[in-house]
Amino acid sequence: MKILVSIKRVADPDNASKLKVSSDGTAVTSEGLEWKMNPFDDWSLEAALRLTENAAEKNARVGEVVLVSIGPNDEHTQRIIREGLAKGAERGILVEADDANLDSNVVSQILKAVVDKENPDLVVMGKQAADGDSNVAGTKLAARLGWPIINYAMKISTNDDGKTLEVKRELDTGVATVKVTGPAVITTSDRILQPESVKNGITPADHQYAKLEVGGRYASLKGIMQAKKKPIDQMSLGDLGIEAKVALKYTKFELPPARSGDTTFVESVEDLVDKLHNTAKVI
Repeated sequence: MKILVSIKRVADPDNASKLKVSSDGTAVTSEGLEWKMNPFDDWSLEAALRLTENAAEKNARVGEVVLVSIGPNDEHTQRIIREGLAKGAERGILVEADDANLDSNVVSQILKAVVDKENPDLVVMGKQAADGDSNVAGTKLAARLGWPIINYAMKISTNDDGKTLEVKRELDTGVATVKVTGPAVITTSDRILQPESVKNGITPADHQYAKLEVGGRYASLKGIMQAKKKPIDQMSLGDLGIEAKVALKYTKFELPPARSGDTTFVESVEDLVDKLHNTAKVI
């Protein structure tokens, strides 16, 4: 099975409170912040690695994971790709582009062009990016490809190398089970990190993955050394025949007003509800 996984470098979400707005209000600046792999993409990478390995045998890869990242060709993007390669992915692709010229519409065009070149059996993506949170790139990609889309996957099972899949989707009202014939696009929720969330028909059914609380697996020292030798293909939008025309434009950014720091104590729950309803007007 060949799986394409999109990964994005984002300003560390743990430092979101340090983001600033430019003086003219036209952009959010991230100077001085560290860059890391989009956490949602880390989940999708973990799912792809589990689908393409025999976890009962150390380092037994039985498929191929290809990473694709779209953004500046700088040390940060290169490092994020190398991180994914160190965790087990076989190859990387860097499509050089300016962040200012990217939105979900352009990203979906680029990913379609990469899919057409790579011909994967499956595309696995994070459900959203931690910076934009638009949550539409995967759906737009599936529409361009004419492939089925399964969003918010929390469990994935296959017994025929990804030709058919059973996916459990996380919904507000519960869990939906979807059976789909590949190729397909899947976006993942954090529940995909649970020990029994991915079954590929190769890893023994009784195998227990370690419980991961926040992100995917850690890279081993051996994996880090091997990643230095793994290939990262570089290409431009022109190489893919893509012209960056964003459909979404932000007109202004503003930081929320600072809190006054004033505190008012109330005597009862009834008084609190009254003030929230009639004074603050938040309920």
